[in-house]
Amino acid sequence: MRVALVVPTLGRSPLLADCLRSLRAEAAALARAEDGSGAGAEVIVVAQGAGGVPRRVRELPPGLADRRLDLPRPLGFAAAVNLGIAAAAEARYVAVVNDDAVVEPGWLGALLAALESEPRAASAQGLNLLAGEPARTDGRGLGWNRWLQAVQLGHGEPPPPPAAPGAPPREVFGVSATAALYRREALLEVALPPRPPAAGASGGSAPAPEVFDSALGAYYEDVDLAVRLRAAGHLALSVPAARARHGGSHTAGSGVGRWRRVYGNRHLVAARLLGRSFWRLLPRMAVRDLADLAGALGRGELRRSAGLVLGWGRAARRLPRYLRSGPALVPPRELLGTAAGPPPVEAA
Repeated sequence: MRVALVVPTLGRSPLLADCLRSLRAEAAALARAEDGSGAGAEVIVVAQGAGGVPRRVRELPPGLADRRLDLPRPLGFAAAVNLGIAAAAEARYVAVVNDDAVVEPGWLGALLAALESEPRAASAQGLNLLAGEPARTDGRGLGWNRWLQAVQLGHGEPPPPPAAPGAPPREVFGVSATAALYRREALLEVALPPRPPAAGASGGSAPAPEVFDSALGAYYEDVDLAVRLRAAGHLALSVPAARARHGGSHTAGSGVGRWRRVYGNRHLVAARLLGRSFWRLLPRMAVRDLADLAGALGRGELRRSAGLVLGWGRAARRLPRYLRSGPALVPPRELLGTAAGPPPVEAA
């Protein structure tokens, strides 16, 4: 197979069936374009149940997925995607698509064309629109603001007009795993050392490559991957001709746990990225966190406030695993100010 389309799901998203229908249509379009060469695409659903396959997954119409990997318990976004990537051993490219994202016709073809025309690029994403608010952009790639928060470029802005065929891609720092295409060879090149398999996840087989850091789970896990790809010399592309509609937080919601991971994982990824520069730039990050905390308290957002404080505790406990004494993987001057706007990225 030329492309594997990996969709991790907890079975909570009401857009799951629509997501898979859109990917099935893209797989069919690729098969037609390949003129019978057999180098098509397959859809792989990674279902994370709590004691069984989620009802929404069991009730999917037949034919939407080529393969389904059933996990006996939720392992997190990163670990689920890693298992999907490991199962796609014959694919040259791997697409990761959230179960609340619906891609528009031509999405896969535009991303494939971008990666095949630029051998230095390892990842590409299109323009993601907010599903309930099509006049607002969810993101077109990952960047950094001056407070060392990773942000979705263009988030909340009106979307640009549809791109003309052949509109050139733009380089960005990285891509959001909401709906993105990766070169599989590059993913394996930058994979972290494998962790011991989680109970019930591997069936006794070798652990899946740690492409996404499973210890991060969700939020900033795609930023962390973008850091490692960029440090290895790979480019990331934003492709205006590819579009998707993202439901947003159908799975994660907006509770304390979400904000705990957003703020905690931010510091962990920064520690891995910045090396010995982390301590010098930590006050800058702390100022932003304190401003966010004051703002959340002022608006009465108690869940976000609690999650932010708990995120500091999460980061403090795990920091020794991520701290490095060497130089920054990417020079800080290449990060600061590459994006405007305060919202932290919502990866996965």
